[in-house]
Amino acid sequence: MVKSHNPNRHSIRNVRIASFAAALLAIGGTAWSAETSALKDVFKDHFLVGTAVNRAITMGAGFRRSPEQVKQDIALVKAQFNQLVAENEMKWALLHPRPGADGYDFRAADAFVSFGLSNTMDLAGHTLVWHSQTPHWVFAGTNPPPPGVTNAAPNPFASANAPGTDQFDRGRFGRGFGGGPFGRYTGPRASRDELLDRMRDHIHTVVGRYKGRIRVWDVVNEALADGGTDILRDSLWLEIIGPDFIAKAFHYAHEADPAAILRYNDYGLENPSKRRKLIALIRSLQEQKVPVHAIGSQAHVNVSTTFETMDQALADMAMLGLPIHITELDVNSAEGGQRSLGADIADNAATTRGGLVSDADRRLADAYAGLFRAFLKHDQHVEMVTFWGPNDANSWRASGKPLLFDANSQPKPAFHAVIAEAKKARAKW
Repeated sequence: MVKSHNPNRHSIRNVRIASFAAALLAIGGTAWSAETSALKDVFKDHFLVGTAVNRAITMGAGFRRSPEQVKQDIALVKAQFNQLVAENEMKWALLHPRPGADGYDFRAADAFVSFGLSNTMDLAGHTLVWHSQTPHWVFAGTNPPPPGVTNAAPNPFASANAPGTDQFDRGRFGRGFGGGPFGRYTGPRASRDELLDRMRDHIHTVVGRYKGRIRVWDVVNEALADGGTDILRDSLWLEIIGPDFIAKAFHYAHEADPAAILRYNDYGLENPSKRRKLIALIRSLQEQKVPVHAIGSQAHVNVSTTFETMDQALADMAMLGLPIHITELDVNSAEGGQRSLGADIADNAATTRGGLVSDADRRLADAYAGLFRAFLKHDQHVEMVTFWGPNDANSWRASGKPLLFDANSQPKPAFHAVIAEAKKARAKW
């Protein structure tokens, strides 16, 4: 059950999506046989199985995939998954690129919601407050920047993020962002009150628009520091508002939709030191009665990740007494990614270079088998497992071949390994 302040909250585990109709789908030369297992059916007694999708899938056309390939991708999503999250369409830079009430562009986000609901899928919104992919205007004001900061962005309100400009796929994020590797804003700062007002307006507008349709929100994304002793990442949210920006964001989201499940989302929680920071943060929020209802663990991992690593991570997170959502699962098979559990976009090129590891298919299958064995062991706490893309062609780490389905939407050995884990679990009942 979803554990929260509201004992009557409808549990994700009780939402059962209509089962996959066994039928032959022949699209663009790709055939799904009647014997093909569906992840959403195999794990229906344990957790939802979802995927991130892009606008090509939800709007039916894409600039990277041919029309026939897009049809294959759509068929795969409908056949295999019962839960969806938008990969990019609800990030601030795409949804709210310019200031003011006229600065929103809901077209792609609305299409995502329509696609999900028309296919009876559970929806998650990603993400409301993040240090990256936030337009510079959000942080701009009249207060001087801190000493030593060069004013390299004096006119943030002249944003280059015009509506309909799709430069946000797989790491090509253009200009106008408030943090991360794409140009941290260095101009005059907003005041604390100004930034809180902008945060509240954005959250109320977005969450309010989809109230009752999107049930889960990534309210704050990646606020933990990767290294050192500081718990929180150095960001403009922290610099301008202070550490209570996280609590404020959760309160605003709860105001906008009191029934929504609100989660904190981060990567690298397989790392014990970062996991300790997560536990400290969440316990602090719980002591303050902040409405945080679930832990989002991204699980951008690699083929070296073992059952034991994930088992311990889940056991530690479960001590917080909150449901665990695996939010962005992929397993990097590239040589460059075997020392990383991170998910910084700037590092993506490095983590997907060098070709695939030797015996990549087998190692990917072994890794996924271990991960799902851990998810099944902890299924009293794990309520959803969401892949970061339906197939390798749609992955932000396409060169690392990190998913269960190849670029043609055909199941890989890793898919069969995951299905086998479900059968083993069933045999134990």
